[in-house]
Amino acid sequence: MTGRIIEEESDVAEGAAHLAEICPRMRAAYRLTGPLPLRRNPDGFSRLLSAIVSQQVSVASANAIWGRLETAGFTRPEAVLRVSDEELRAVGLSRQKARYARALAEADIDYAALRSAPDAEVVETLTQVSGIGVWTAEIYAMFSLGRADVFAPGDLALQEATRLLYELEDRPKERALRQMAEAWSPWRSVAARLLWAYYRVAKDREGIR
Repeated sequence: MTGRIIEEESDVAEGAAHLAEICPRMRAAYRLTGPLPLRRNPDGFSRLLSAIVSQQVSVASANAIWGRLETAGFTRPEAVLRVSDEELRAVGLSRQKARYARALAEADIDYAALRSAPDAEVVETLTQVSGIGVWTAEIYAMFSLGRADVFAPGDLALQEATRLLYELEDRPKERALRQMAEAWSPWRSVAARLLWAYYRVAKDREGIR
């Protein structure tokens, strides 16, 4: 069972209304942020390859590398398997990321099957691939598969937003935030959207760097 799927902005609004009803702090955050973005992305190999490209580089660098991959036609699994690591590095991938790209292509993931797989199975399947951690798998489930009740507690911005919103002394660690997020079920993905939006508001207001 996949649970609720977020497909339209009305789904996000429904989740935000639920969170505002059950939690005064979420309600206060929602008043500050206003309507939340849908943030639905395509699923499949290229989305995960893009996530690998984006690891530990600036947005500008990731966009430039991705543009070169697209121009070279290296955004499909069969293309990645056909070329050498040297050719992948020539368009901007590091040696490690070239290895990750090849591992993803070799994994032969059934992306269509993931659309109906339980959340835990999606994460388990994706994290078996070198270069894909739990955070990347959870983000994929949230935004490429539209899962409504997935959270990414390893995200530093979510940790900091939670600290600010709930006036915690310290930023919650991943395990603690995962437990805390259970209260936001069955709309944890919308809670993440709200916390990210709140973080941007708080950052502008308080000068967070």
